[in-house]
Amino acid sequence: MALPGMSTLGIRFFYGVETTAGQKPATFVELSRINSIGGIQIDVETIDASALIDKVTKSVAGRGDTGGDFPVSVNITPDTITEWQTLISAYKTAKEAGKQTWFEVYHPDLTSGAFFVVAEPPQEIPMPESGQNELWTVEFTLTINDYKGLDTAVVPVSSGSGD
Repeated sequence: MALPGMSTLGIRFFYGVETTAGQKPATFVELSRINSIGGIQIDVETIDASALIDKVTKSVAGRGDTGGDFPVSVNITPDTITEWQTLISAYKTAKEAGKQTWFEVYHPDLTSGAFFVVAEPPQEIPMPESGQNELWTVEFTLTINDYKGLDTAVVPVSSGSGD
C-alpha cells in the first residue's frame, strides 16, 4: 500500500564545501532554524524543429531551466547569523580555491536519498522584514549553479542546534 504522502516535519538543511573540485563533499554542516526551503522546478525549453514543409509546428525538448533562484527562509537568532556568516566565509574561501558549495535537503523518511544543489549564498546577511507580533525571519536567496537532484544522502550528524 502506498503512503498517502510525507510531512515536512524533520527536514534538515546542510551545506558542504568540496574538498576535491567537482565532487560531492563527504561532510555537511547543518544550518539551524530553517522555516522554509524553496522548491526547484525545472522548466524545459521548447525548440522549434519545424521544416518548411510542416503545416504544424514540430517541437523537441531543449535544456531545463531552474530559474536560478533557491530561496531559504531562516529564523533570525544570534546563532543563525553566525552560521550564515560562517557559510558565506567558507563559500568565498572555496571559490578562491576553485571549489563549490553544495546544499543538501535531507528528509529522515526519504529512503531514496536526499536532494542536492550546488549554489552560491548571498554575499551579505539580508535585512529581515519587521512587523507587529511576528517571527523575525529572513530569506536567503541562493543562486543555483548546478541542480544535482536526488542522490545518495550524506547522513548528517546533528550539530545540536538543528531543533
